[in-house]
Amino acid sequence: MIVFDASTVLLTAKIELLDLFLNSVSMAVAIPKAVEQECCGGKKTLDALIIQRAIDQSRITVRSVRNRKLVAKLEEDFSMGRGESEAIALALQEKAPLVAIDDKRAINACKLAGVPFATAIGILIRSTEKGLIDRGDALVRLSALARYGRYKKSILEDAKRRLEEQS
Repeated sequence: MIVFDASTVLLTAKIELLDLFLNSVSMAVAIPKAVEQECCGGKKTLDALIIQRAIDQSRITVRSVRNRKLVAKLEEDFSMGRGESEAIALALQEKAPLVAIDDKRAINACKLAGVPFATAIGILIRSTEKGLIDRGDALVRLSALARYGRYKKSILEDAKRRLEEQS
């Protein structure tokens, strides 16, 4: 099972990569209830509708986190939001092999908890390596991630270099 937090599922939806990703993975994809609320509970933007459609089609499942104390501890210890805390707690609960997460504090929590993680940029690069999208398209989507996400310039430059090096 791959667990997504809100920022990563939203970013992949915004750059029109979510459906391609969901079609390419063989394992289940899940989000915790807090992430569903964060993504789909407000305005009905295009990315929210894409995520809601994936949930309605059971391509993304919404799961409950049982250990509420762990969620609270993660929130407090790492100054994270509920969605990120629930995503990590759900990954630990389900022994998920991967969490898709972009928040720096949440990445640090994953590192300390030994939870493997991937970012939206990492998913974009891997999708290009797997041939789901071509390099030119990936570079366009990387530019969109630069607009929508909160990435350091060095991370964006590294991703661009990696994409340009692919044949």
